[in-house]
Amino acid sequence: MSPLLLRIALRNPLRHTLRTVLTLAGMVVAVLAFGLLATVVSAWYAGADAASDKRLITRNAISLNFALPLAYAERIQAIDGVTLVSWQNWFGGIYKEPANFFPQMAIEPDRFFRLVPEFRLSDDALQAFKRDRRGAVAGRKLAQRYGWKVGDVIPLKGTIFPGDYEFVLRGIYEGARGNTDENQFFLRWDYLNERLRELAPGQENQVGIYLVGIADAREAARISARIDDAFRNSLAETLTETEKSFQLSFVAMTGTLVRAIQIVSWVIIFIIMAVMANTMAMAARERGSEYATLKALGFRPRVIGALVYAESLGLALTAGVLGILLTPPAARFVGSRLDAIFPVFAVAPATVWQQGAAALLIGLVAAALPARQAMRVGIVTGLRRVA
Repeated sequence: MSPLLLRIALRNPLRHTLRTVLTLAGMVVAVLAFGLLATVVSAWYAGADAASDKRLITRNAISLNFALPLAYAERIQAIDGVTLVSWQNWFGGIYKEPANFFPQMAIEPDRFFRLVPEFRLSDDALQAFKRDRRGAVAGRKLAQRYGWKVGDVIPLKGTIFPGDYEFVLRGIYEGARGNTDENQFFLRWDYLNERLRELAPGQENQVGIYLVGIADAREAARISARIDDAFRNSLAETLTETEKSFQLSFVAMTGTLVRAIQIVSWVIIFIIMAVMANTMAMAARERGSEYATLKALGFRPRVIGALVYAESLGLALTAGVLGILLTPPAARFVGSRLDAIFPVFAVAPATVWQQGAAALLIGLVAAALPARQAMRVGIVTGLRRVA
């Protein structure tokens, strides 16, 4: 296409400014919404993506609702290929009111942070946590959300474990990577165990899950099988899997919802594609006489079709670029309000490529029928409209 025809194609949308602006606005919103919904889906998998391939999770084979004996720790540690074993329990307390939800884990303090090096905690804070039975560690984002500072007393009302608890914040950890969860709260497992001896005799010395470090990620399947074989036919059989598989099992529980979000995102693109096609069809009908004049001057039908495609792609790609540029700030705004649900809410590079591809697809598909109609406009029929 010659530079002159390209300028004509790019200037054509300005002949109906209001219609062009409304079409652009609709496409920008569609591309932005598509990006945000794709970010929600990627945030759902953030925990699994951040999982280490050198960590296994051992839990009760029946379900997570059933605990394992503390005595299993030594037997797991003795299995060939295991480097380090720690354990934890989901605490599930209430901070001031039920709406203040955040993950709370009672952890074994000596080995946990060695197994999870992506949680960066200063040596001074770690030692202070180990010295204080009522000590706690919180993630950076969680501490910012509630305005906590080191030394603050944080009250939690037990739900799974009875009683009222007060913890002293001894450290704030930061994530080593962008997808590290900084919204967790850690208390000491031994302190919780002591309280259970007093408040709920018989529930002490029970572990929710074991966190198992291994030397070679390629041996994960073999080591998992050996751990489970060690407790076969016991009162509490185990199920051992990689940390990523463990995280994906939670995602699988909401798989239908994730698929629904993906379907909605493509429905949005389909709707705006129809709107864009209607806009281009109206433009093609209005310019029938102009296309006929171009044909009379000797321009071939494919040049006429190229004009329609150039106009459609110009609108679609402009809206796509604007939508892509608006997605990161919109994601930061949404993510700041969904921290408790999505610890990591960032726009992935794949999402940006999908948005660009969607905008390109809209431009191509929306122009297909109008371009075909413009190419078939007869010279006599078109010029008769001028007369």
